[in-house]
Amino acid sequence: MREQPSQDRVEPFARPARHICSAFGADPDSLEFAGGDGTWRSGSIVLRSVVDQLESTWVARALNSVDIPGVRIARPLRATDGRQIIGGWVAYRDIADEPGEVRRPRLDEVVLTSVKLHRALTGVPRPEFLRRRAGVWARADRMAWGEEEAELAEGAGGRWFEILAASARPVTLPDQLVHADLYRSLRWVDGAGPVVLDFRPFYRPAEWATALVVVDAIAEGAAGVGLAQGWSHLPEWPQMLLRAVLFRLATHALDPVSGQSTLDGLRSAAGIVSELV
Repeated sequence: MREQPSQDRVEPFARPARHICSAFGADPDSLEFAGGDGTWRSGSIVLRSVVDQLESTWVARALNSVDIPGVRIARPLRATDGRQIIGGWVAYRDIADEPGEVRRPRLDEVVLTSVKLHRALTGVPRPEFLRRRAGVWARADRMAWGEEEAELAEGAGGRWFEILAASARPVTLPDQLVHADLYRSLRWVDGAGPVVLDFRPFYRPAEWATALVVVDAIAEGAAGVGLAQGWSHLPEWPQMLLRAVLFRLATHALDPVSGQSTLDGLRSAAGIVSELV
């Protein structure tokens, strides 16, 4: 069954209307495009377009019961009328205005946060909406795990996908609720620890989500083979790295707005992973 578009769905790069900004306490005149799939920022308030209203509502409710010592998960803001979704938009408050210095965390801190976060998420039931998602990320996920045939343009990452996919082997790790974009959504305040600003739910092994952190760091140029090797004690680690880079390659190839610089970084990550599997 294909996912039915939400009535509140907006185009990925649409700008939130003035009344939506005002409802969340954001200044519409100071909006800046923050990248990603429809994310805008106004001061400390981040607004993101909602692709699936059911998903956004579920995430907000499910994470309310998750308690992780030393890790905070930012909950969606409520608008002036009490709602968390207005006109196809959800908002979060960044931590830039909190006491303490906001800094980019060390890479080992990010990976360790992933391990702690996913340990706490063990046992959260799989939400039904994950079974019917049909967007770019959902398709890329299925391709990376061999559940959907991959027909990707060679020049957009498809060639590296084809090469690496030949090394994929079955794994026996249990699936669970995971965050598929932790590297980009984590902020750190000295003295207060990490804050997860946005949560992208998938249902795969926890080690895969942690491997995504490593692959994203390498693709950005912030890390090299040392980070990938440093967590080799995690179960099925080479295959988790492989599935992670396949996911990112497929996402890039399927996304019509992906840039060349992103692909260059993914090629670097693919080269490193190819030496480890």
